Amino acid sequence: MKAVPLGGIRSEQRARSSRNSWAASSESARFSYYGMQSLLVLYMTKQLLLTPHVEQIAGFEGFRAFLSGLYGLGGEATTQQVASTIFGLYTSLVYLTPIAGGFVADRLLGRTRTVIAGALLMSAGHFLMAFDVSFLLALLCLVLGTGCFKGNIAGQVGGLYGEGDLRRADAFQIFYLGINAGVIAAPLIAGTLGEKVGWHYGFGAAGVGMLIALSIYLAGRRHLPPDPPLKTTSMVDRPKLSPADWRTVGVLVALLPVLAASVLVNQQIFNAYLVWADTSVDMTLFGETLPTTWLITLDSIVSVSFLAGMVVFWRMWARRFREPDEIGKLTIGAFISVLGALSLAAGAAMAAAAGTKVSLWWLIAFEIFNSAAFANMLPVSLALYARASPPAVLGTMIGVYYLHLVVGNQTVGVLGTLLEKMPAANFWLMHAGIAAGAAVVFLLVGRFFARLLSHEAVGGGRTG
Repeated sequence: MKAVPLGGIRSEQRARSSRNSWAASSESARFSYYGMQSLLVLYMTKQLLLTPHVEQIAGFEGFRAFLSGLYGLGGEATTQQVASTIFGLYTSLVYLTPIAGGFVADRLLGRTRTVIAGALLMSAGHFLMAFDVSFLLALLCLVLGTGCFKGNIAGQVGGLYGEGDLRRADAFQIFYLGINAGVIAAPLIAGTLGEKVGWHYGFGAAGVGMLIALSIYLAGRRHLPPDPPLKTTSMVDRPKLSPADWRTVGVLVALLPVLAASVLVNQQIFNAYLVWADTSVDMTLFGETLPTTWLITLDSIVSVSFLAGMVVFWRMWARRFREPDEIGKLTIGAFISVLGALSLAAGAAMAAAAGTKVSLWWLIAFEIFNSAAFANMLPVSLALYARASPPAVLGTMIGVYYLHLVVGNQTVGVLGTLLEKMPAANFWLMHAGIAAGAAVVFLLVGRFFARLLSHEAVGGGRTG
């Protein structure tokens, strides 16, 4: 098929240069983001929120009062509980601010300047983490910077090709591989520096990674299409939604809390999972004691493997059997997620009975189950919303879809405060029960609302 790329790109060689520089920039940016996130909770619980460091944080007393009102924390809240709520608030805002970042790019600055502003804000945030006094300012810079950077850089490469050009999918595959390469490398470098040398060295490495991402982006910017004209606020005619469309939208909105519940086990990895592993798990493997942050690298490696493996598995399955639809895969994924949480509960229960630390092999079993669940949930749920949403509100519904991660991460922060209030086995059983509840709801949705979310209900074809 012959397709004409957009944005003035006249050759496949230039398009390939654009994709590669963009992927390298994304890889460095994700190294920066996940390097910081792999250290955040451990840093707070092991140093920052302890005396004398916590007294040095500018504005922390007022911020703690805000957290107490938001999450119901009492004056007796432990360091781990406060750290968990900070993590939940930070990570939920990271998924909320890209909506504002898109508005800034579309209406005020354009994509390029918004991406540059986001990268500079994120770099500043990482370097500000090196000082106790500027911790809250650092988090604010990171939240605002991610909002400006996250969605807009993806939108630029999405404009490299015309709507019917299949090379668009290749560009996004390269993007995803770049992201995961950054996630794999981040704990190995930033995490090891933070745990073994000094926390601020780890955050500094994340800041350097962000500056490298910005440098690569600026060097390759000439290959990207020019920014589209800024949108005006004039009203345009929009297609009307039919009653069936409204029912579909209603089901998709009602699914948001279920999706949030289904991802809690996975989203807890950066929060209570790391804190619990740091204190309760024997991190020795083949005679070597591993840094706790390396669990994030393990998670990313296994996740990438299962994402690729599930594509192959379902293609082979479809040759002989009927392939499940998105709701069916979400149901399967949620039930597999239960097995992951049960692995952690079993390991915690056996260690408590024996008076020992939890074997690392239980966490490896968890990573396998959780990654298999992830491969059938997050990408699949996005595909469901992209396909089933009425075309007239597709963009809006994709934005609405990400709200489940806002709710999920807030809930992760709240649940994390319970880690020290109950036995670890019960803590992970609670997560297994929530995941099981989500799986049952998915099962019921597939039974009673399958037709409403079917291809025929949205015009007989996929939209994404």
